[in-house]
Amino acid sequence: MNKEAEKVKVLIVGSGPAGYTAAIYASRAGLSPILYTGGQPGGQLTITNDVENYPGYPDGVMGPQMMEDFRKQAERFGTDVRYGMVTSVDFSQRPHKVIVDDKDEIIADTVIISTGASAKWLGLESETRLNGKGVSACAVCDGFFFRKQTVAIVGAGDTACEEASYLANICDKVYMLIRKDEMRASQIMQKRVTSNPKIEILWNTETEEILGEEEVTGVRIKNNKSGEVRDLDVNGFFVAIGHQPNTQIFQDFIDMNEAGYIITQPGSTKTNIEGVFACGDAQDHVYRQAVTAAGTGCMSALDAERFLAEQELS
Repeated sequence: MNKEAEKVKVLIVGSGPAGYTAAIYASRAGLSPILYTGGQPGGQLTITNDVENYPGYPDGVMGPQMMEDFRKQAERFGTDVRYGMVTSVDFSQRPHKVIVDDKDEIIADTVIISTGASAKWLGLESETRLNGKGVSACAVCDGFFFRKQTVAIVGAGDTACEEASYLANICDKVYMLIRKDEMRASQIMQKRVTSNPKIEILWNTETEEILGEEEVTGVRIKNNKSGEVRDLDVNGFFVAIGHQPNTQIFQDFIDMNEAGYIITQPGSTKTNIEGVFACGDAQDHVYRQAVTAAGTGCMSALDAERFLAEQELS
């Protein structure tokens, strides 16, 4: 540990659209925020090639470039952006104590949690290699690139059904690969996909390999009952088996739902701990878009500013 803890008014944990937007607002308010980037500086967008649905980029933008733009804007107004990982917290009393990289102690009047969420993957080598080259965990983000083409999607829950339906509006054909002979999705969502002529459901189906060198050209599947292995010609491969919010280090203090998403008070980013706010995908399991994350990032900075003013700490 450092001999003397560093004191800060606003500490931002995480560096995706939510964290950087919070930093822009907090720094413009003269609060001198410190932002720690976490293990994946820029968040999920750094593994996204083309972003075409964020306002202000009429020709689209590469995900890593977009996050670089956000970072530069935050720094221009005075945010201290640091590379490091928050490894533990103590929110039992105010001001809040945060440990970075298991050694550096920071005492923060307010903490903004913007640690995001990580998509769950199948664990295939080809899935990693072709990520952003036809493999995606977000149909709403990337489905547009496969209009009038054939795609496959893995998953059996409501999200997978929603994304399959979304893809069916854009693509010529959607294969839905389901590991068992039943879905976890609600009945209304199951009916939506089973009645869509563009969606073909393949039951008892495992993904063996995603095919292609520089881009996805197909997927090798296996029927886990008959043992039959065959290749499907697809241009895109979507994984919809869930997300894991990156919130584990806060679980001893912050209220969360059963999936680990932070619970915030309706209409705000306030958590159950005074002076601790949450924004972005760490607390949003519904929309999970860059633009909504940025919106809650703005809210969290304004909430933190008001809290400091009320406490006469600003």
